[in-house]
Amino acid sequence: MTVALSIYVLMWPVLVAVVLFVISRGFFREWLDARRNGEDMI
Repeated sequence: MTVALSIYVLMWPVLVAVVLFVISRGFFREWLDARRNGEDMI
């Protein structure tokens, strides 16, 4: 039971890190594309 609870608690920071990585990757791709084309991001 303790191992399962530990895994459950430690899973959330990993999920948050993955989601943050995906969002950041998309943001930087869009930012670089806009910069290459000389456009505003917004």
